[in-house]
Amino acid sequence: MRGARLLVLLGISAAIWLPGWAQIKMTVAQLRSFVESSIRLRHDDAKIAAYLKRIQLTERLSDRQVEELIGLGAGARTINALRDLRDATQNLAPSLTPPPVNKPAPPPLPPPSEQQQKEIIDRVTEYALEYDKRLPDFICAQVTRRYFDPTGLEFWSNTDTITARLTYFQHKEEKRVILVNNQFQDIDYDRLGGATSTGEFGSLLKEVFDPASHATFHWERWATLRGKRMYVFGYRVPRAYSKWKLVYERSMEDVPGYRGLVFIDQETLQVMRVTLEADDITPAFPIQAASTKLDYDYAEISGRNYLLPLRAEVRMRAGKQLSKNEVEFRMYRKFGAEAEIRFADLDTPLEPERFEEKPVSASKP
Repeated sequence: MRGARLLVLLGISAAIWLPGWAQIKMTVAQLRSFVESSIRLRHDDAKIAAYLKRIQLTERLSDRQVEELIGLGAGARTINALRDLRDATQNLAPSLTPPPVNKPAPPPLPPPSEQQQKEIIDRVTEYALEYDKRLPDFICAQVTRRYFDPTGLEFWSNTDTITARLTYFQHKEEKRVILVNNQFQDIDYDRLGGATSTGEFGSLLKEVFDPASHATFHWERWATLRGKRMYVFGYRVPRAYSKWKLVYERSMEDVPGYRGLVFIDQETLQVMRVTLEADDITPAFPIQAASTKLDYDYAEISGRNYLLPLRAEVRMRAGKQLSKNEVEFRMYRKFGAEAEIRFADLDTPLEPERFEEKPVSASKP
């Protein structure tokens, strides 16, 4: 099987549309809820600040309320955006929302012991190295919605939607493009321009846990994903042992080291999410940032449930130019002449709520 890779071809010919700066009206209570959840989920400070600049408050934001939000752990850019909102609302009526009651925080869930952590990683390593061997032969649909932003501010424009037939046969992954923007095409997936990725079915996961990658793991936190409690471990693979390849315009390559997170189901010890982020790309290489987030879930094939890729998000940056692929794997079927995929049924994206990480308390997932 080919190793995981990321292929980037810039110079996308599709028209670029940038959304206007439509303002979003909020109360102070709604603003507080947004900032609290963004900080809790560790969203990027710059992204939170950019979103706050689009908010139009309907009530006065006081100094005290700003200080309360700063106390939650807001970043520098978020703080500046909050102070701008405060200054812009001084002529408005004060908020009628009563101040929040500071409830005692629930006791944190203690991490597993060092011995338990080692046992978890050992079990998952064994599972990951055998993962692709357990998969049956199957076909499925791969829907890739590709987005591009030339400004670097994450004003995404959908450039195209690619629907491909993915065949997994004798532990090898092959893709054939069927539709481009709902128009029939029949071309090899590797001939696509723009940003593409491969390796979701086995090699990406395997290379993280392969002893040859010399990955180091450490405890990160607890999390809740799709209603299940997760062990979350951080890891790093040094550049010297990496097999994650970045390809630029089919002519330039780099193999950076990378780091990321692994979400492991507490009950089954199966990997439900893995993330990768390049951390030492060659400085002269055109791509300055690249990352992948891959989610797994159970799918039925011939009456049996298998843990299979569900959705991937691939991001990269070259200069100010950003690209993002949202990839979904749908309609798994047993490989065979009778297998049929109705590509017309794939227009609606998967619900984003399925991929939200939620906080964990000591009492419940």
